[in-house]
Amino acid sequence: MLNSVQLSNYIITHKERFLQELIDFLRIPSVSTDPQYREDVREAAEWLASHMKHIGIENVSIHPTRGHPIVIGEKIVDPALPTVLVYGHYDVQPPDPYDLWESPPFQPVIREEKIYARGAADDKGQLFIHLKAFEWMNSVRYFPCNIKFIFEGEEEIGSPHLPPFLTHHAERLSCDAVLISDTSLLSMEHPSVTIGLRGLSYFEVEFQGPTHDLHSGVYGGAVPNPANALARFIAGLHADNGRITIERLYDAVLPPEPEEFEVIEFMRRFDDRLKQETGVRELTGEKGYSAYEQTALRPSLDVNGMWSGYQGEGSKTIIPASAHAKFSIRLVPDQRTDEVNQLVKKHLEKHTPPGIKATLKILHGGDPYLLSVHSPEYRAAAAAIEDVFGKKPLPLRTGGSIPIVTHLRKTLDAQAVLLGFGLDSDAIHSPNEHFGIKNFLTGIETIPHFYRHYARFCCT
Repeated sequence: MLNSVQLSNYIITHKERFLQELIDFLRIPSVSTDPQYREDVREAAEWLASHMKHIGIENVSIHPTRGHPIVIGEKIVDPALPTVLVYGHYDVQPPDPYDLWESPPFQPVIREEKIYARGAADDKGQLFIHLKAFEWMNSVRYFPCNIKFIFEGEEEIGSPHLPPFLTHHAERLSCDAVLISDTSLLSMEHPSVTIGLRGLSYFEVEFQGPTHDLHSGVYGGAVPNPANALARFIAGLHADNGRITIERLYDAVLPPEPEEFEVIEFMRRFDDRLKQETGVRELTGEKGYSAYEQTALRPSLDVNGMWSGYQGEGSKTIIPASAHAKFSIRLVPDQRTDEVNQLVKKHLEKHTPPGIKATLKILHGGDPYLLSVHSPEYRAAAAAIEDVFGKKPLPLRTGGSIPIVTHLRKTLDAQAVLLGFGLDSDAIHSPNEHFGIKNFLTGIETIPHFYRHYARFCCT
């Protein structure tokens, strides 16, 4: 039986050690997208595997891929018990721009009860919650479930090598549920469990005009300008009411479940907080929908970058030969990445102006995910939150994407529950990323309760 007092005392007693271990982990600059950090990513995998062995996780192994390593381990106490697979990632986003950090991104510091470092909340700090929860469980031999672990080093670049690894090792990784902490709570006062993730389709488009840059005085007005054309194309991706204009994009969008309408209404009170967090005067978007609906339940399209022509000091009067843009579409159930990619391709073909050659690159993506509030996975997570926070959590969807979740679901035939402990204000992917110490310690306390309830609910 889980002894809550004993668990709480263990966390209090070992708090400083837990934080120092996390600081050691965060010092390793495991930036997956930049080749210059390749050895650092490898070091992070080795540090993680060593720590897993140290706290009693068995059969720990590092698996090289063509990219960055995958680390797995397990604790099988009884084949008759349900098995939970814990997924996390030890790679981090690039820290740029450095000059906006108040302290160096890979020299972790604690300020105002928060730990500041790249990866503090996404996802090293949240991954580490599971290891510290396991440490306590192993110290008292409390295992209501078998536990397996899989930690990758490529989540921030789309997990390119994890799907084939899952397929090849499906038997070893077989489980009844997948447990992930890579999402956020609404707040510590209003705890939540993430039931939905938006999917993603990411594109790069090039508009090619003349074969080379031209003098705008000699040719301007007669020769198609790809920068002008691309600007018009991009502007035309949204109607005046905020809806995306790509034909048939909304055909597969499912309405909210009945249980979500109360949550939608509750979330309207946080619109002002969103303005404060982002520093904007007004919220925009699709007419008739709240900010929560627009960022979690509705598809959205955003331009992520545009470039063309002369960008140096002073002026240079040219018609650029080409113009480029990157844009992404966040998908919601039951949209599918492959189908949306084709819709975008057809839209581009239809709306490419005369004299312009358009090229579309599909960079990466993933399908959306939705977990039923009636599932044993959600019920266990909600009960664990209630045990520790003293109140029932809100079942929330989030606007972000974790493409590997759908791969885990399909390959292992197991539902994933997203039990995160970060906050939207943690500045993930931004300068001064941080993770609240209270969130970290509360997460450690919550995870053993999840296993207790899941063992109960999955068999009923």
